[in-house]
Order: sequence, then structure tokens, then C-alpha cells
Amino acid sequence: MRIGIDARKLRDFGIGTYIRNLLRHLARIDRQTEYVLICRPADAAGLAATGENFRAVPETAGNYSIAEQIKIPLLLKREGITLFHAPHYVLPPLVACRSVVTIHDCIHLMFPQYLPGRLALTYARGSMAMAAGRATRVMTVSESSKRDIMRLFGTDPAKISVIYNAYDERFGVEPSQEDVARVRERFQLHDQFVLYAGNVKPHKNLERLIEAFHLVRRRGLEQLKLVMIGDEISRYAALRRAVHQHQLHKYVRFLGYLPEETLAVMYRLAGVFVFPSLYEGFGLPPLEAMASGTPVVTSNVSSLPEVADQAAVLVDPYDPYSIADGIHRVLTDESTRRDLRQRGLARARQFSWDDSVRQIREIYARVGS
Repeated sequence: MRIGIDARKLRDFGIGTYIRNLLRHLARIDRQTEYVLICRPADAAGLAATGENFRAVPETAGNYSIAEQIKIPLLLKREGITLFHAPHYVLPPLVACRSVVTIHDCIHLMFPQYLPGRLALTYARGSMAMAAGRATRVMTVSESSKRDIMRLFGTDPAKISVIYNAYDERFGVEPSQEDVARVRERFQLHDQFVLYAGNVKPHKNLERLIEAFHLVRRRGLEQLKLVMIGDEISRYAALRRAVHQHQLHKYVRFLGYLPEETLAVMYRLAGVFVFPSLYEGFGLPPLEAMASGTPVVTSNVSSLPEVADQAAVLVDPYDPYSIADGIHRVLTDESTRRDLRQRGLARARQFSWDDSVRQIREIYARVGS
């Protein structure tokens, strides 16, 4: 069996995390199967070092382009691929071999207003429907996403396998005192702070988070800070306007993207991690925070209650007062913080990339045989 994996989104924030951990753990558990990694030319050298049974094949076709609809099937045929894994929702109709597809979420259909236009919505809807229908097996990352796929595309539930994401092992390791001191000093984190980390997109609900933070400060926590970590944060003028509306420019900090080593320390320094997203296929940042021993406040919608279980304070993400209540409770109630820390650490231990990738490898074996 020769397995082709589309790794062109290797450097992305969400799907990239999935691909990187998939390849890392496949290399640990499977040294026999031949893997062909379809990648960006700039990533070919690095991916070639994944393992002796991994071979990188550069491809210039853009994601979500017409070119990939033709060039990917031709590449698979040329390389003699017997099973193709599309780790996002695009499965070109000309792919002739058996295939598995990972549909992480249906956010483009749940929130079409976030797409650049009607053509993008048509492409997303058509690609997801085709992938769900044509793939030999569909994988997704939560029961919540499975229900969305079934409802939107009528996919047979027996065809869909739920395999959870997991957190990077670095978030479960206590950082050195030197690393903690370095990060605290570098970012001047000397006051108690609320932390958000993740993509900075409209469905992440960050304007309501800023409003909730304003409400918490009005309840007597005047020195509290809000630290927001996410890529391309400067693109969203609405967040800046929300800060100025509540006169919070001295208390809200936008740090942009941080490497995982620094983020792991930030989680442990935070008084509470808040993730008020309106929709998630899985929601990895709350799990990373729990693995770090940080109390979590997150939304009571989509997959987030499934991931957090009983280990987080769940709030109504559409109500800033509900978000504020959750934050205030964690920061002012020592018994709540202690209980959330213990529950969070226990919950995080139930997720493992090694276990998840072993399940994916078993699906490869069943579908490819």
C-alpha cells in the first residue's frame, strides 16, 4: 500500500497542527508503509526528514484552486498512490484511488458571512458535499462535527469516524523557572491577566470578550489585563475600536503569533484562559490550557462542551454578561480555580496524538486493503 497525504497546508494554524502531528506520529508507529507527502516546494526538504519510508513530492497548485482539481489526481496516478488522505475538505472528483477525507468542521456553511463572496460559498459547499459523498471514509474531530456533516450532507453515520485531536506534548511539561522568568519579563506580565489564544476571526467572538473584560474590571478588578494571542490581529479594526470604546488601551494587549514554547509559558502565567468561540469543530486551545493546568472559561455551544466535559466553566458566548460572570468567578473563587485545575489536567490526559494517529492508521489499513 502506498499512501498519499496532502500536506500543502502544513504551515496553517489549525489544519497545519493536525498535519504536523499526523506525520510526526505516523513516523513513530509505522516504518513499513510507503508515504508520499504532497507539499509546498519550500517544505520538501524538511518533510523528507520525516522518516525513511516518507517521500516528499513538491506541488505548486494552490489550495482551493482549479489547478488542484486537475494536478492532484495526475500526481496521485503518476506516483502510483493506492490510498489518498485529504486532511481538509477538498477531494478532487478525478481522484481515482480509494480515499479518506478529514472534515474538521462546517464553519464555512454555518457562518457564510465570513467567506469573501457567493462564489467562495458555492465552492465550499460543493467541495464538502463531494468529499463527504465520494470518500471511502470520512473522519472528523468531534461528535458535534459529525452531527453537522450528517445534517448538511446526509452522510451515512456509519461512514464517519470521530477521532479527537490532542494537544502538543510541550503543553503538559512544566517549563523551567528560567523560561517563566524570561517570558514574564519580556512581555512585562506583572499583573494578573486573562488570556486568549487562537485565530483572530469573527466567529471567535473577541469583541464580546473585550466587552466582558470591561465588565469584569468594573466589578473591582481594576488592575486586570487581557492578553490576546493570534495571527494577523492587526487586520481586525473592530477589535481596536472595542478597546477604545471602553477606554481599555492600557489594559488590553495584542501580541500576535507566538511560538508554542512561549505560548506554553503564557498559559501557565494566566489567571484564566477564555475561549468564547461561537463555533468550533474541536477547539484545541482550551485543551492546551487545561493540559497546562490553567482554569478555562469557554462556550456552551458546538464541540466545546464535548471537549471540556466537566473541566471548564461553560458560558453563553452571545451574552457578554455570562462571559464576564465566568471570568469573575474563576478569578475570585480559589476553590473553583483549584477544582478546575485538577479537572482540566485529568481531562487533558484523555487525549493523545499517539492514540488518535493509531486510529487513523487503522482506518488506512481497513480502507486500503
